[in-house]
Amino acid sequence: MDRGGCLAESLSEPARWGTAGAARRVRAGRRGRSPPRILHHTGQLGTLARRLNVRAERLVAWQPPRGVGVAASALIILGSIALGIVYGDHVEDVTGALTVARDTAADAVGFGITGVALSGNQHLSREEIFALAGVSPRSSTLFFDVTDARAKLKTNPWIADATVQKLYPDRLQIAIHERTAFALWQKDGRIGVIADDGTVLEPFISRGIAGLPLFVGEGAAPRAKEFLALLDRYPDIRDNVAASVLVAERRWNLRLKNGIDVRLPESDVDRALDRLVELDREKKLLSRDIVAIDLRLADRVTVRLSDDAAAARADALKAKKPKPKGGSA
Repeated sequence: MDRGGCLAESLSEPARWGTAGAARRVRAGRRGRSPPRILHHTGQLGTLARRLNVRAERLVAWQPPRGVGVAASALIILGSIALGIVYGDHVEDVTGALTVARDTAADAVGFGITGVALSGNQHLSREEIFALAGVSPRSSTLFFDVTDARAKLKTNPWIADATVQKLYPDRLQIAIHERTAFALWQKDGRIGVIADDGTVLEPFISRGIAGLPLFVGEGAAPRAKEFLALLDRYPDIRDNVAASVLVAERRWNLRLKNGIDVRLPESDVDRALDRLVELDREKKLLSRDIVAIDLRLADRVTVRLSDDAAAARADALKAKKPKPKGGSA
């Protein structure tokens, strides 16, 4: 044996230590090492089996808390009812019934709405405002949503703003700020009432506002306030205007009450109106028998006569034409 603990074999050993001996030594070595490895893996498998057995015993021994089965059954029933309500389109009916039930309970303890202080309404009636805000004889201050009521009120074009307050235990206060009818707007043959910001207030005309200025054409409503402010600087022209017509959303025409059309340019409208006032002052242009006055060109004014005026003018020119000399006696 050498110093390292290994068996020293002589190179001159007899043949009995040949290939057969080497094979026996290899098999002996394998037999000597295999058992520990097998025992090691067998121990791991045993430990794993014991752990699984313990977990299985715990799983078998576990018992659900009391009432779990009842709760699960209740959830299944409630889920089925909810699905039936949704698929049967009964959500609004159920919500309405619950709302009535809660308001009835609130009313029973003194929170039912018994009075509403309303202010600021001119065009809208008390009943219309209550309907918009969702106030009914069954409403209660306890469950009344003032934010939702204000939002609903502002959906009406007449209402620019609104304030809703609860006065416990049983009253409401509603303050309305209405828009003012500013002008009439005609589009596609239909006339409606508009505010100064162009909001269409109603699609019809009541008697009290039939005399408002009339604007015609696509896009005329939001530009009405600005153009009317310009016309206010020329009261003589403004008072004779029957309608202001926006042409192709670019420029304005004025239809006067006597039927004359005044065609204004896209820019420098105030200069064109100054010119029109001057011509009317000097030549009574707006009182003549004409159909249209074209002010679109800065260096000229074009006037179109009516058919009768044109015929009369033609006859007058013929009468002034000199007769040829040398006629027969």
